[in-house]
Amino acid sequence: MTGGAAGGGFARGMTGALPSAIIAGISFIGRSSGGVKQLAGFRKGHHTLPDAANAVTNAFLGKICAGELGEQAEALFQKVRTGLGYKRKDVALALTPPLAVLNARDFTVEIAYALEAADPARYAVVQTLHSLRQGDLVQTEEFAAIFAAAFTEISFVLKQGVRVEAVIDAIEALEESELAVDYPADCRECQIRVPGVDAQVRCTEASMDILFPRADSPRELLAEFAAVRSAFAVSPALAGVIG
Repeated sequence: MTGGAAGGGFARGMTGALPSAIIAGISFIGRSSGGVKQLAGFRKGHHTLPDAANAVTNAFLGKICAGELGEQAEALFQKVRTGLGYKRKDVALALTPPLAVLNARDFTVEIAYALEAADPARYAVVQTLHSLRQGDLVQTEEFAAIFAAAFTEISFVLKQGVRVEAVIDAIEALEESELAVDYPADCRECQIRVPGVDAQVRCTEASMDILFPRADSPRELLAEFAAVRSAFAVSPALAGVIG
């Protein structure tokens, strides 16, 4: 996961004001995938499909995905530039396939292609919005239009981290709550089910991630997050995770 600092201005611009003493950074993440042989740079009869995901094969992916990545990144650059009224000095695009990085005055977006480890004949595309420096921007119509249906996850980086066992214990100690929790034997993470919220909450030592079933804009995902935060208020121990 890529994370950026969530500055005080961003925290204050959030609906419900995220506590900067707890949250070190926030990212919005979107995912897609496809078949390697469907990429424009893949030449049937000349190239062979990768049989493993490693540095060499991902470098190969970088060569054959350059066309798609370039088009995707350029389209985003133009939407950001025109949609937010940025001047040349306000936004820049760096292409180093399989990665593209758009650095804007108020945020950063990374688009990364990588082979899927479980099936290297396929690739995954991860788009990450981070380093937001202006919280009010997220709530604007212009920003929502640029990133409509772009993200399915919110990831909060926790400043002090959290003991996953403590989160599990806090949920299991609730006598009259519909909150439920699942976890592996080593308690390296836990999955929390929140009533009335069609999303999956994942807690690790370093982050709290909310995974939604449908892609949406940051503004809409944050509205859904408000329900998660409200549900956590039933326990002081849980409220301390996100505030």
